[in-house]
Amino acid sequence: MLRFFTKSPSAILLTGLTVGAIAGACVATAAQPNMQAALGSLQAARAELVRAEANKGGHRDRAIGFVDSAIAETKAGIAYAR
Repeated sequence: MLRFFTKSPSAILLTGLTVGAIAGACVATAAQPNMQAALGSLQAARAELVRAEANKGGHRDRAIGFVDSAIAETKAGIAYAR
């Protein structure tokens, strides 16, 4: 029965589709365009906060700290998915 199954056109097609789906998922995971876009946005937000005046009662400094944490977590997420 194993010999018949391996020569079956439907088995070959199913195997090819499975391999293709796995390869496609690996490429999609490696690229991570959403995480990269989020990282760029966070870095831009941090730059704007740094340029802002410091007379915000400490809230600007806290916001910079929160953005730094978000940047670190985003980078960790990207590294984890690789």
